[in-house]
Parts: sequence; structure tokens; C-alpha cells
Amino acid sequence: MIFLSPLFLWFVAAAAVPIAIHLLNKRRHKTIPWAAMSFLLKATRESRGKKKLRHILILTCRALALAALALAAARPVASGLLGWGAGRLDTVVLILDRSASMEAKPGDGLASQRELVLEKVKKTLADLGSPRLVLIDSASASPTDVPSPDTLAELSSTAATDSEADFPRLLSKAAEFLTETSGRSEVWIASDLQSSNWHPADERWAAARASLSSLPKVPAIRILSLTQNGGASNTSLRLISSRRSGDELLLDLELLRDENARGTISIPVTSSLNGARTTELLTVPGQSLRFQKRVTLPEGSESGYGHLSIPADGNPRDNVAFFAYGPAMPVRSVIVSAEGEAAQYLALAAAPPGFGEQSVERVEPDQFSAVVTNDLSLILWNAPLPDGAAAESLNRYLSAGGQVLFFPPGQASSESFLEHKWSAPVEAASGKFLILKDWNHADGPMRDGIDGTSLPAERMKAIRCQIPQGDSAPLARWEDGEPFLTRRVTDRGIAWFIGSKPDYTWSNLGDADVLLPVVQRILELGAARFDASHTAEIGSDAAALLPGEIRERIDDYGTPDPANAAYESGVYRLGSRVVAVNRPAAEDAPELLTRDELDDVLEGTSYTLLEQAGQATTADLSRDLWMPFLIAVLAFLIFEAILCLPKKRDRSTPLAATS
Repeated sequence: MIFLSPLFLWFVAAAAVPIAIHLLNKRRHKTIPWAAMSFLLKATRESRGKKKLRHILILTCRALALAALALAAARPVASGLLGWGAGRLDTVVLILDRSASMEAKPGDGLASQRELVLEKVKKTLADLGSPRLVLIDSASASPTDVPSPDTLAELSSTAATDSEADFPRLLSKAAEFLTETSGRSEVWIASDLQSSNWHPADERWAAARASLSSLPKVPAIRILSLTQNGGASNTSLRLISSRRSGDELLLDLELLRDENARGTISIPVTSSLNGARTTELLTVPGQSLRFQKRVTLPEGSESGYGHLSIPADGNPRDNVAFFAYGPAMPVRSVIVSAEGEAAQYLALAAAPPGFGEQSVERVEPDQFSAVVTNDLSLILWNAPLPDGAAAESLNRYLSAGGQVLFFPPGQASSESFLEHKWSAPVEAASGKFLILKDWNHADGPMRDGIDGTSLPAERMKAIRCQIPQGDSAPLARWEDGEPFLTRRVTDRGIAWFIGSKPDYTWSNLGDADVLLPVVQRILELGAARFDASHTAEIGSDAAALLPGEIRERIDDYGTPDPANAAYESGVYRLGSRVVAVNRPAAEDAPELLTRDELDDVLEGTSYTLLEQAGQATTADLSRDLWMPFLIAVLAFLIFEAILCLPKKRDRSTPLAATS
């Protein structure tokens, strides 16, 4: 409970006035013993206890009535958000999460969590006497003065978006704003506590906490938690990747259902290509379905765009995925290797027969520095690790988003690249083979297929290998635990290291059980960087305007909001570019921030957590209590008046005779 006019609390002392009058009145009459009255005192002694109790109750009612009147004048407000004993607020900084996940609805037919919390914040601020309200929304991260809480839901800066939130940055922005603000301030954070938006492991939290603690008046932090149990059922549609292959566009998609979803459902998926629409029914057997869709492009089509969508459900912001495409690009690879059996198998894996858009050429290691790498999707390096001009060229290629797959050089070497080197060759014991024991089934080029089929990597046998050594992530291991396949991410590109050769003096890697899918999947990653210029996530550099560009939305899905065009998914013409902009993939991650993680990121701030603030079934964040106190005043006065009524005369008692 807080009091908006705390000065009136001094008038609670007025409750002592009836007591003081009573005490003074007792001292006013001096008691004088009188023998003639003793018999009367004896007669009334038995009823004196009841009269004394009655007088005490009257005195108590008068004192409580005055105290309740003073409390009502102080304008008490009950709030689970604000706690006890606080005075009037001067400034409230509202950090509003406008990410796509905030549009989830707590129930069918109800408003979104964002809309619910805005309404409750509006009512709470009105109850608090309408302090100054400053909004910092998660999309723009800019402080905005809100003239009246009544207009809060009408502002473009509180509307729905498809963006994500960055709370370490937002809290730092709030601290920066409060450095020039006087008076008593509080920071209110309205969020669904989605972990991907809070970044609990981010080092910027320390700087944000330090900025808050250094303020002259450290503000209280109130968390309006919008997490929900249950809610309206929801399914999201996500585009993982898109790639043009000749006259087809290959879309990699995923349907995700609620974590509590059970059973099999059929969902209609509508495809729109350059305005033409078709609908097909997809069966989702569990909580997720990853699938590929091949879209046949019109003959002679150089570029275009479209989207896939599902019907409206518990969150309308995750029901669509946009795509765009440009001219078909040839998929080129280069093998850096001397002639031999290994080079031949690598060429077959990089450009198998029947894959007309794929081509490969071989160059000698000493000639690589002269190769133009701008249009290469993959480099297969079957030679000693590069140095000098070759290393510089390879570094530039990786920085531009290229993919390089390294194979062992075949002999011991001290050369290194990206702080990686090869061990000396290791040979299997006589009559035995080196066998793959474990590999990552969910990530990397040896992952299971979309239908769940695992690669037959157990068929691979080797008699010789070299172990990649360096700071990289192992994705497959030999039987003895040594890494067979590792991944090193560098800038925008990836360097892969594989521990054997497609040469039968080394292994049966050339049988294609492992080599073909690994090379083709890495090749697909490399080719995707050319298609990536047509797709982007909201907030990424690729979705930002370049100097002189104008943003124009050209798709026909939904009702665009021009004021929030930079934060809405869709297909946009940015100058001469056409880019399909989708919500960040992190917005589809259901993981929520735990209480321990919240304690860590806000350590030392003494924050208050109000859970379920965004639920339609919960009470308002605060409510006035002056009316109950006034009712209490009336009740005390009425009770006091009843106690003061004179005792009724018994009608059967005869009146004294008069002469």
C-alpha cells in the first residue's frame, strides 16, 4: 500500500483528540466523599462496569473515525507492484517488450499480452496520480515522453511488431535517461521473460547494473511478468533457409506447436508466389515438423517473392514466412589438391552426375593464390595447411562467408591455419579398423535427415587418420574419442576439418555414405550466402536501409503499419534490392527466464516481480482504497451514535407523584 498524499498522514494524530478531551474532562471534576450519597453509589456499583465498557467503545469509535478519515485523505493505493510505504511517484520509465512473442493471447477471444499489460499500466498510473511516464520500447530503444496514460495504447511505439528485445541494452538506456531526471523514479519492465530476449549470460548486464547503482537516487525496478500457463493454442511457421536451384526454389521450413500440444493435427498451409496462391494440407504428428517445399518458378523468372502462411491462432505474428529470390547462380567449387584418387572422389562429391548447376575444378596448391574466390560456394583443401598469400586469400574468403573443408595433408607437419594443425598420421592396429563411434545427429553436416533418417556413418572404416587439433567444436568422434569432424566458425564463414581422406589407402570415405552428404550439405551452406542477399531478419544489417534507399513494402499479406515498417516482417523493396524480412529465429524459442537467472541479471537491484501481470483473469495492478476508508469512517460514527443513544425507560415503572 502506498499513499499519494502522505502529508495527510500527520492528521492520524487527530485520533488522539477524543482521548485527550476525555482525560481532561476527568480532571475537571474533583471527587468529594459524601456520606449521604454512599447508598446510591452502592446501588449503581453493579452497572458501573458496563457503562465503563460503553464509554471505552464510544471513545474508540471516535478515535478510529478520525484516523480512518486521515488515511482516506492521504489517498491510499493497494498494489502488489509497489509495495508498502512509498510516497508519490514523480517519474515512471516503462520498458515495454514489443517482441513477436508478446502477441500471444492468454485465451481464445482475448487480447494479446501486450494489449492487456498496456491497459493495466494505464489504470495503475491513473490511480497513482498520473506521474510523468517515459516509454522505452524494445523496437526503437528510444525514450519517449507519453503525455497521458490514456493515449498509451494508441501510440505507434506501443504497437505490435515482429522484432526481438534486448533487455541489457534497454535497461542501460533507462539508466542513461534517469541521470538527468530528478525526483522519485521507478523502472517498470513489461515482458514475457523470454530467455532469448533477456540474454542472461550477456556481459552487458554488469554495466547496466553499475549504471543504475551510480544514479543519485537509485530507482526501484518492477518486473511485470507476462508469462502464462496454458493460453490459446498456437502453431508457428518458420523459414529456415531458401535456395534457388535452376527453375525451382527450395524452401526449408518448420512448423512448431505449443509444448503442451498432443496428438496429430492437420494444418492448411497457403503458398503465395508473385500473387498466385495455393493451399495444401500438412499433417503434424507431434510438436514439430520440419519439411522442404519445392516451388516451381515461372519460366524465365529472374526474380520474385512470396510467402507461406497458416490460419490465425494464439499468436498472429508467427503465422507467416516470407521469401524472395533472384537470378539462378551456378554452384562452383574448387578442389585444392594434387592429382590422385582423393581428388577424383572429392570432385564426384562436389558435382555429382545429374546436378547440372554444380561444377568443380581442381587447382594445384601452389596456384591457389591466383584463384578468384568471389563466386565460390566451397573450397575443398586436400593439401598441407596454407601459408603466405594462399592463407591471406583463404582468410578473405572465409570473412566473406565462404566454406572451406580441410582434409589431412598425409604427413606430419608443423604448419597451422586459424590456430589449427594436424597431428602426425595415426594407423589402426594390424587387422583392425578405425571406426566412427559417435556423431551429432541434430547439428552439422552429419545430422539426421528431415525425415529422421540417420547417416550410415557406422559403415565408414579407416586404417589411417590424422587428428585435427585446435579450438573447434567436434561434431563426430572416432571409437577412441578423438575428433573426426570439427567446425570452426570465423567471422561469417566456417572452416571444417575432417580426419581422413577419400583414398582407399586411408579409408572407405570415398564410398559416399559419409562424404557425399557432408560435402553437399556444406556446399548448400556456401551457396546460401548468395541467396542470403534476398532474405534477412528484422534488426539485421541486411534489413537496414543504405544511404539513399527508401523502404517500400510490396507483398499483399496482412495490413502493414507504415509507422513500424522497420519492425514488421514482409517483402520490401529497399532501393534496387528486394528483401524478404522475417522475425528473428530466437522469437520462436519457447524457453523462459528462470527466477535464478532473473536474480543473477538484476543482482543488487532489489527488484519486485509481479507475476501473471498480463493475464486477463487477474486483478488490476493497483486499486484505490480511499472509499473503503470513508465507509469505515461512517461505520465508526454510526456505531458511536448507537452507543450514545439514551437507555429506554421501562413503561411499567410508575412516575413519581407530584403535589
